[in-house]
Amino acid sequence: MPIRVLPDFLINQIAAGEVIERPASVVKELVENALDAGATQIIIDAVDGGRTLISVIDNGHGMSKQDLSTAILRHATSKLPSDDLTNISFMGFRGEALPSIASVSSLTIDTCNGKDSNGWTLIADTNEIKPSSWETGTRIRVNNLFSKTPARLKFLHTDKAELLAIVDTVKHLAMARPDVGFTINNKWYFNKDQDLLERIISVMGEDTRNNMIEIDAFSKSSDMHLYGFISQPTLHRASSTDQYLFVNNRPVKDKLLISALRASYMDVMHAREFPLCALYLDLPSRNVDVNVSPAKTDVHFLEPTHISGFIIKNLREALSKTLNQTISDNIQMDVSIQPQPQTTFCVCEPKVSVKDWFGDYGPTVATQKDSPDIYQETINEFDLPLGRVIGQLGNKYILAENKDGLVIIDQHAAHERITYEKLRTHKMLTQPLLTPIIVNLKAEDVIAVLSASEYLKNCGLTIDSFGDTAIAIFEKPAEWDLNWEQCLKEMADEIKEYGNSVKLSEKLHLKLANYACHHSVRAGRKLNYQEMNTLLRDIEKTEHGSECNHGRPVYKKITITELDTLFERI
Repeated sequence: MPIRVLPDFLINQIAAGEVIERPASVVKELVENALDAGATQIIIDAVDGGRTLISVIDNGHGMSKQDLSTAILRHATSKLPSDDLTNISFMGFRGEALPSIASVSSLTIDTCNGKDSNGWTLIADTNEIKPSSWETGTRIRVNNLFSKTPARLKFLHTDKAELLAIVDTVKHLAMARPDVGFTINNKWYFNKDQDLLERIISVMGEDTRNNMIEIDAFSKSSDMHLYGFISQPTLHRASSTDQYLFVNNRPVKDKLLISALRASYMDVMHAREFPLCALYLDLPSRNVDVNVSPAKTDVHFLEPTHISGFIIKNLREALSKTLNQTISDNIQMDVSIQPQPQTTFCVCEPKVSVKDWFGDYGPTVATQKDSPDIYQETINEFDLPLGRVIGQLGNKYILAENKDGLVIIDQHAAHERITYEKLRTHKMLTQPLLTPIIVNLKAEDVIAVLSASEYLKNCGLTIDSFGDTAIAIFEKPAEWDLNWEQCLKEMADEIKEYGNSVKLSEKLHLKLANYACHHSVRAGRKLNYQEMNTLLRDIEKTEHGSECNHGRPVYKKITITELDTLFERI
């Protein structure tokens, strides 16, 4: 078959297949154009899930007659002031959006730039431009989407599903620009000029109020800025629906960022739970390539490992700064408080020694003993974060009183976190192997695993290549009997997809978490005053002390004001 040049209408339809997947794709392109035009208010309407009509109205700059006639030409754009594709500072930049939409629908544009004596209307089907009474900004109407390629209609979902996809798309754009107002079908409203936290509440839900942690971190060496909010570990979703990630203010679904977010919560949240976030990463445009996919949701970083480490480090530090630790820091400034001994309340003796994992460096598992009051009399427990013990409820919960009101502590969750943190901070015992374990892998998987050799070393696993298609394990964590072939294959898959892997850390976390759970004081056990008091003082000094390593809350506080309300005193 001879080579031929395709006709323009077919080229546009092929381009549309890359850019316009569903009605939500149309909305994304049109709203991004509106934002780039300086709009502060955008109104979106979708009829029949966007099949019959999509209308986007903005109050942006508008277009002249000349710009309007050029707008529907392929690869025409106002988003690139120069020919440098590495210097892209707009939401949208690809030139085929409008001609692609016009090739699969009936497209009409009404616009006015405020300089011409009148507005203009473009009917894309006939390329006709005529004067109009449109006064400001731009309105784009997309009628009968995919009417020119009807085979694609059968791949659309129900009208409701397509509408929800549009709403989700607009939510991401609304999170990118909290200064802009958005209205969808006169039903979903996001007011303009909201601060970021208020926009988060309006997009993600009222339960985020008072449950988000602010992030604000700089890297002077790389000129990077990470900012936004992440959820407290006790606030999570069953899916990633409320994870909003942005690179240079562009909404992305980048695998590297998602992996870094997951790794940051590994010690404080169950693997099947998803944190909420609105995270913004700003970095020089030369260090990121946004021209990767037509949908513009994937990006390539110049230094992915450095970026991942920067994010994980700062998110973990933020998660460590829990409320009780902040208060404890202030309290510990009191010179009258002396360093305290280790925990002395009783735990069950483990069936497997901690030394099997950590050797002589492991923590001491305390046994019950009688001891005098270990706290100096100068300490007023009433002023401590978790207060003074007043009793035990149902042999499950410790009741305490502080200056603000009542504190209820889950005794098992508290001791579980204390035990886990002690295990985590001690050196792991490793086992050199007389005969290396040989794991056969594909050549590309060997390369991927070797790229993470330093990470594996920190997890107790020493490896090297064994030819081009195998990995040799020379040292492993003591008492670990994993399916190493499966583990390394899963690691290789993660590295190839995300650029890094936390697979072995997750397995270590799970092992320590299970140990901590099984060897911590149980619900149903009666504790004496000394045991309860020691538990409270220890959890105040423990990292991530406000939640157990499964993400459940360790304690809840009820203020005097809330109690007064319950008893109708207010």
